[in-house]
Amino acid sequence: MFTLIENGEVYAPGYLGRTSILLANDKIMAVGTIDRRRLDALNIQTEYLDASGCFVMPGLIDPHEHLLGGSGEEGFSSQTPEIAAGEIVSAGITTVVGCLGADTTTKTLPGLLAKVKALKEEGLNAYMWTGGYCVPPKSITKASSDDLLFIEEVIGVGEVAIADERSSDPDPGELARIAHETHVSGTLARIAGLTHIHVGNKDERLALLRRVIDENGVSPEWFYITHINRSPELLNEAIELAGRGAWIDLDVVDEDLDKQLSAFLENKGPLDQLTLSSDASIKSPHNIINEIRKCYETSLLSLEQLLRLVTINTATALKLSHKGSLSVGKAADVLVLDAKGLEVRDVISLGRLMVKDGVLNFSEKFLEESNRRILFEGRGGEKPSREQTVQEQAQS
Repeated sequence: MFTLIENGEVYAPGYLGRTSILLANDKIMAVGTIDRRRLDALNIQTEYLDASGCFVMPGLIDPHEHLLGGSGEEGFSSQTPEIAAGEIVSAGITTVVGCLGADTTTKTLPGLLAKVKALKEEGLNAYMWTGGYCVPPKSITKASSDDLLFIEEVIGVGEVAIADERSSDPDPGELARIAHETHVSGTLARIAGLTHIHVGNKDERLALLRRVIDENGVSPEWFYITHINRSPELLNEAIELAGRGAWIDLDVVDEDLDKQLSAFLENKGPLDQLTLSSDASIKSPHNIINEIRKCYETSLLSLEQLLRLVTINTATALKLSHKGSLSVGKAADVLVLDAKGLEVRDVISLGRLMVKDGVLNFSEKFLEESNRRILFEGRGGEKPSREQTVQEQAQS
């Protein structure tokens, strides 16, 4: 099946102007001027999307979501539900990476792998980090390094906690061993092989990482460091490591991306080493697109610069060479936003139209035989728009 997207302002994420994109099944077949008459003459099933008045861009990549829900650090009743496919894709996200955090007992790695596989069956691109906060990292097979070698959905180890009261407080040798083993397994399996680092609020911040890099032969680019927006001091230390090659990530949980990006720019942070993540569990995956919208409306960065933080930068960090840009041969993951308000209009994941005209265009498999009706509305955020409510009701 072909899909032809016409008349949109295309960001690949670099700006290409008003042009067309032709998708063939799950791949991008052509970008540029396309003769619709010749396409019609082929007599092949084709879906046409008129993107007039819209921006067309790669589907967003979220490298850090708690797909099984949050750990619930105020008791079992504070654990949050699993994140559904519709919740992810309606936020414009076509590629997601799941992780575990403090709780690797009631939230398990086999359970996370099953969730990732379920999302793939629904049509999303889904991956996972093996392990969690603790050291040595838990694993599905006998070792986390084997998980990377033999489980195709596993792309790295993490989120390993440092500078946090919930951390196992690994010494430099322990963390260096994890980083080395993860990197070697990643090289053998031709995947990212990154050690994903969770940084907490303690005053030592990134001191441990500097020791591991300076004294234990670990390359900075083997680390992917998240939650760097906990303090100005931490942000500056992360910028220094990014200058040495480490990948760094701002989560959007606190919904203050404009403030964090302003500080990042003022301190000459390298935008090409930076990504954004939702850290969704309590907060929604929608936070990413909502925060990008706010930063775009205030002209903090250009749309092209903002998009790189959630497309090509993330794909490069995670070594997902077939993701993150709109070019021939790449995955057919496309997001269409209304140009006036950057509202999600259409989402295509691997060639499948999953959101159409702002409404979910599919229903999760588990709902087919169910008569359950579930509608949650959190009290910690803004009231959902009418479109979001329609999407949630469609899922329930």
